[in-house]
Amino acid sequence: MNEKTLEKICAELTSVLTGCKFGKIFTLARLQLAIDFRLPDSQYLFISVEPSEPRVYLIKRRLRDLEKQSKNSTGFVMFLRKRLANSILQTIEKLENERILRFALTAKDELGQTENYTLVAQLTGRSANLFLLDKNDFILDACRETFGAGQEIASRYSPPQMVGENEIKRISEIFPQADSASLSESLDAHFIRQEAERNFQAKANAARTKLKQEISKREKLVKKLNQDLEKHGDAESWKRFGDLLLANLAMAIREGNTVLVTDFYDENTPTVEIEVDKNVPLTEAAEKFFKRYTKARNAQTELSKRLGDLQIQISNLNLQKAYLEEAIANRDEQFLSDAAGEEIELKPIKLKEKQSENFTGARRYKSSDGYEILVGKGSKDNDFLTFRVAKSSDLWLHAADYPGSHVVVKNPNRAEIPHKTLLEAAQIAAFFSRAKEQPKVAVHYTPKKFVNKPKGAGTGLVSLSSFKTILVEPKGFEKL
Repeated sequence: MNEKTLEKICAELTSVLTGCKFGKIFTLARLQLAIDFRLPDSQYLFISVEPSEPRVYLIKRRLRDLEKQSKNSTGFVMFLRKRLANSILQTIEKLENERILRFALTAKDELGQTENYTLVAQLTGRSANLFLLDKNDFILDACRETFGAGQEIASRYSPPQMVGENEIKRISEIFPQADSASLSESLDAHFIRQEAERNFQAKANAARTKLKQEISKREKLVKKLNQDLEKHGDAESWKRFGDLLLANLAMAIREGNTVLVTDFYDENTPTVEIEVDKNVPLTEAAEKFFKRYTKARNAQTELSKRLGDLQIQISNLNLQKAYLEEAIANRDEQFLSDAAGEEIELKPIKLKEKQSENFTGARRYKSSDGYEILVGKGSKDNDFLTFRVAKSSDLWLHAADYPGSHVVVKNPNRAEIPHKTLLEAAQIAAFFSRAKEQPKVAVHYTPKKFVNKPKGAGTGLVSLSSFKTILVEPKGFEKL
């Protein structure tokens, strides 16, 4: 808050607060206070001595909102309550060439004698602070610890020395009031928007970081599993070596740690070199190769399954990432709140056929084979379509790695979906996605029973436990 703005705020506060009684203090943050001067229209004096944005002005808040926002009182706030309870504000003065306001108050002590105090709001950047002074300007207490001449408790108060930054702020223009009824109202609206933007960006960055970490964790695991597969080697090679050693027991030629054998399984019967310790019998060496074959075969089966699961998880997370970026671009705070919350439990609800038909959150198409195709219109409609309308045997489709509509092919007879219907539904899913301008789009498809709601997922986000992919050209069709 620059000096010219503070000067205008001082005049505004003087006209409203002079002669008012000091009341309850709300600790909104460690360095932010709201003071009740019993003003009409739920107005309170707001003081912040945060070094990044020190400021003072009037705010309008509901009492229950302030009480809900209030934190535990600090020692400084408790000291203010003890000394200033029911005191009367006499004057408000702005120090010349300084971003400092002095609130002069008179209070009664336990014996009924009058005591004079001064509350100093020092809005000077890094040295911002709130002091309570006695009648002789000695500092009784401070909101935060600061150092230097005239800034420490028990010393006589004096303003901090100016630096270049202070000079720049001092000569800045008055904050624009615009269409607000008062400068306080304009400042309050500005800082509320600024705080909301900070909170939004913090949520967005937290969601981005969380997804990035989840993807990175799985990608590292994929790399490690591939390395493990490589270490086990090719299972068929170990089996082949074992078979060749057993087939050449009588005619194998040993040259140090190398055994020369004839490959009878190849029509050209070439000579093959196999590395075997010179002290190990060929039968024992063959047995070791068969053991390595068994280990490599089992590892390949298990690790390949794990790698497949990880690829599905990475695909799901990349889709969540695309939805997240779209939500951030659209300023969808509800999506970010959902993403930060707990898993949304969607219990299956049996819908009557009439309810399904009356669902207005989906576009309706009919395939060339006569199958009904439903396309969600929005994220909430997608959730309802997938988890309320679709049945386990229905076919579910979605563009891969792009935000878009959920597409459901109704399959009441639990029959195999014809390829032409699959192709048309996939073209529709590609068309109603962010990839609609691409010449070719990958579309995931799976029975609805493999579609789940991941923990902490926002509206419209799902995970797939199994799926296949088809490459199609985006194409729209005539609705029913």
